[in-house]
Amino acid sequence: MSWIEDPEFTPDHPFGPQTLPYGVLGTAAGPTVAVRVGRHAIPLRGIAEELGPRLSELVGGSSLDPLLAAGRPAWRELRERLLEVVHADRAPAGAELLRTDWHTQLLPFTVSDFVDFYSSKHHAENVGRIFRRDAEPLLPNWTHLPVGYHGRSGTVFVSGTDVTRPNGQRRVSGDPTPVFGPTRRLDFEAEVGFVCGGEPTAWVGTEDFAEHVLGAVLVNDWSARDIQSWEYQPLGPFLAKSFATSISGWITPLEALEHARVPTTGEEHGVQDYLTEQQPWGLDLRLEVRCNDTLLSGPPFAEMYWSPAQQLAHMTVNGSPVRPGDLFASGTVSGPKPDQRGCLLELTWGGSEPVTLEDGEQRTFLQDGDRVMLSATAPGEHGSVVGLGNVAGTILPAVRR
Repeated sequence: MSWIEDPEFTPDHPFGPQTLPYGVLGTAAGPTVAVRVGRHAIPLRGIAEELGPRLSELVGGSSLDPLLAAGRPAWRELRERLLEVVHADRAPAGAELLRTDWHTQLLPFTVSDFVDFYSSKHHAENVGRIFRRDAEPLLPNWTHLPVGYHGRSGTVFVSGTDVTRPNGQRRVSGDPTPVFGPTRRLDFEAEVGFVCGGEPTAWVGTEDFAEHVLGAVLVNDWSARDIQSWEYQPLGPFLAKSFATSISGWITPLEALEHARVPTTGEEHGVQDYLTEQQPWGLDLRLEVRCNDTLLSGPPFAEMYWSPAQQLAHMTVNGSPVRPGDLFASGTVSGPKPDQRGCLLELTWGGSEPVTLEDGEQRTFLQDGDRVMLSATAPGEHGSVVGLGNVAGTILPAVRR
């Protein structure tokens, strides 16, 4: 029973009462923090009396920043209170339902820092075979630690933001001198991200993962493969990735994903003590990637080698603190099957095997005007379906100066 009249506010829809993700919508009164209920959202500012002064202060503004800083006890209390609100048979005083498709999604929090990992063994091996054909696909460190790099927090954008094709240096085959211009091998990367909060803390053990992560978002870490292949030696990704990273506008709380927890596929040999997990934090998330409405792949997050808890432990083990607003992403999610690969680099095997879209056009890499959308679901309690917010972006032509 619920006062909410929405055909998609049921356990068999991804954004039913089992999910309740947080976001920020643009309204006539300005940005407002909201919780999603099916095709609608409830602005939390309007139900301040129902939430009480402590919680309403955390969610009554224009972003989720205060809530992130408050930490796990407040996150748990808010979710419990919202579950009571949405399951009530009468709408609380001040409650309002906004259609999510009639309002602009805004970046829901200030991104303090962005770290991207490289934690799918299937992806890493495929990329190694494409880029280093005469060498072992995995470098020796890969199965001992979650490989990662720091990205640009200033170019993390909310879903729906257009992506301008980047310029950079790239090498033309057979010519020792690079050329400068727009990338010709623009790619998507299907990833899962985790939004951090709580007291700034270093040395976060795997058992404390949930104390520092509010929830999960989908991530598309756009990549310029020709720029990447020229610049990444010896230090790693830079301009080929820092131009844009897209994330969901809705943050799915960790509590909603409790029934999706599974062991990771990793640890072929013993790992360092700080990376061991007493309870698994792998997640059974089923991703889908579409380009111009054509389903290209279904990457399985359950196939990841390193878990997000191990990633966070590694990210902080050198004394670097995790802070409210920090975002870290899994790296490209790929499975063992060809139709489970999470980027065009793998799907087209470096551009040698084009994919065909429903309109008959072929792609090796993205063209101007292409729209990429990622979606994902997870199993919930009693057979329900938990959703992660979609993340979409359309490619615009490069700007020449």
